[in-house]
Amino acid sequence: MTAELVRGQNHPVSQSRVEIRVSAGTPVLALASLADEEGRLTGTEVLAHPGARSLPGVHAPADLADRHTFAVDLDAIAADVHRVCVLLVLPPGGPVRFGAVPASYVAVAAADGGTEIAGHTLTGLDAETAVIALELYRRQGAWKVRAVGQGYADGLGALLVDGGMPVPAARELAATALRTVAPAKDADVTLATMPTLVGDLRAPQTPDRAPASAPEPPDPLPVSGVPYAAAPGPAPAGDGSPPTISYTHPRRRRTSSEPPEPAPRAAAAAEPGQPPRPVAGDASGWSMDERLYNQVWGMFEDLARTVAAYRSAVEFADNRMDRELDDALSDPRHRIGGSGNAARDTARARREELVAQAQAVLDRDLVQLIAEAEVVEPALPASYARWDNPVWHGHRTPEEGPLALRLGDLHLPERPDLRIPMLVRMPLERGLWIDNGRTGSEAAMAMDTDRLRRAAMDMAVAHAVRLLAVHPADRFSVHVIDAAGAGAASLAPLVRAGVLAAPPAAGAAGVTRTLAELTRRVDLVQMALKAGAPEDLPPDVDTADQLLIVHDFPHGFDDRAVTQLRYLADEGAAVGVHLLMVADRDEASAYGPLLDPLWRSLMRLSPVPDNHLADPWVHHAWTFEPDLPPQGSRVLDQALDRVAEARRTTRP
Repeated sequence: MTAELVRGQNHPVSQSRVEIRVSAGTPVLALASLADEEGRLTGTEVLAHPGARSLPGVHAPADLADRHTFAVDLDAIAADVHRVCVLLVLPPGGPVRFGAVPASYVAVAAADGGTEIAGHTLTGLDAETAVIALELYRRQGAWKVRAVGQGYADGLGALLVDGGMPVPAARELAATALRTVAPAKDADVTLATMPTLVGDLRAPQTPDRAPASAPEPPDPLPVSGVPYAAAPGPAPAGDGSPPTISYTHPRRRRTSSEPPEPAPRAAAAAEPGQPPRPVAGDASGWSMDERLYNQVWGMFEDLARTVAAYRSAVEFADNRMDRELDDALSDPRHRIGGSGNAARDTARARREELVAQAQAVLDRDLVQLIAEAEVVEPALPASYARWDNPVWHGHRTPEEGPLALRLGDLHLPERPDLRIPMLVRMPLERGLWIDNGRTGSEAAMAMDTDRLRRAAMDMAVAHAVRLLAVHPADRFSVHVIDAAGAGAASLAPLVRAGVLAAPPAAGAAGVTRTLAELTRRVDLVQMALKAGAPEDLPPDVDTADQLLIVHDFPHGFDDRAVTQLRYLADEGAAVGVHLLMVADRDEASAYGPLLDPLWRSLMRLSPVPDNHLADPWVHHAWTFEPDLPPQGSRVLDQALDRVAEARRTTRP
């Protein structure tokens, strides 16, 4: 039985030799692209087209036609290729957009004319001239097919650029592929004669739309509020949509010429036809920490897409039922006897059948993701782990800094108990803002103001302790501004352990002094870097990374202090000075729009569960829950004791 996939849905491919069949409503150019684990087109052989039909494991069609067949041998595909995408492109001289032709159908089938495994109809296209129809991708040592249906109005060139190909190379490759099928009278096709097919590639283009199936962008930037990222991104959309979570980060520079450690192969399936058992670290990377990081990212994407497919299928079923009910009510024949009731019952039954099918697919994927989470969570290093993870019992101060840091968990209402760790890559390149205000969150509005503020400060201290514990003893310092002293109870563990760079700054004088010291450090480091002599700093400048916790802003801040704080938020991260704000935005409303850039530049977190974050693929609203130590646990005190002991033993 063929699995009919909706946009974003996936299905396992158990056979190694398959064929991909294309049935289009008009003659199209059918291509196949090869991409790495992050969906990027790299190398010289990334596109199979009529002029270069064969790549390892993939054989593309030869001609322009409305029906095509690809031959694919998954075992022959190179180990560094993780995605095989089927691309459909309108040819020169043909229709100008996919929205003007009948919907195309793409299917994966057993080789040599065998039965279809899964298929997808490309609906909802409009101005696109090039489209990613579906993709075969690796997951936990096995292959799956995913319905994509992402189109590009600017043509094949824009599609290639969006896949990470340099603009000149994308222009040349797109023109070469299109020239092979240009009509004889257009044998000398050039870029100038094909502007809608190759696209204006002065800058990377974006898809004409971002449907539920849109593949992960190469380097999506975060916007105000979360993520695996760190470069300041654009401001949140003004339509009330949640800010985007980006689990990406500029790649670290390689410190070795050796190839990355291969991901461990998943254990064999317990029974034939069953998915392989999950394995912790089942992703590529230069170290186990990076492999686990990438695996968490993959789980995040898988959960986003499988829920998107389920919601899309339910929406389709509801719309179909509504349409059939409208038809039944408008047909005069159904007003006589019981035929109208029968038609309505039939429509509802079809809807329930479609929803049940979608639920079965969702349940299947959730079972696999839950099994993976149960394996991955215990294997996480301290910087990624929950505070109740046993890894903290044997944790010792490391010799180098962490790759990423856990800020909390993310989940969706379809399965609230399936939590995806929310990690932020290190070093931090954006500040954090723990919102202790009561507006904008139902959970916060239902909470007592004093309890909410205490929870926000406790959360800030937990993050500070984690940062101190996962950095070398002399490579991270924490400063605190608590002008009114309202955070003393939460700060007590840090003060008791003696791990702060100085006692919490109180009053306007303390605010001025602390900001002046950190501003001077930023200025001196920037000047040293510009001069090409980063080591030529005054002896009193602390070269360790700095974290500034600001509590109850703007209490104790004058206009000069506010300007310095904005300067630290904008310039500090690049030279190792990071900001963690615990504040209520409403309390700073007197400054008006002056502080809007500050709030937008920070990653907003909440001390209570809140669904103000969105993923970069399908834009679900995810519920964020902070990770705090269990009630009555001494894990923070124990971690601080180890930090203090490590500092005593490393002092000259």
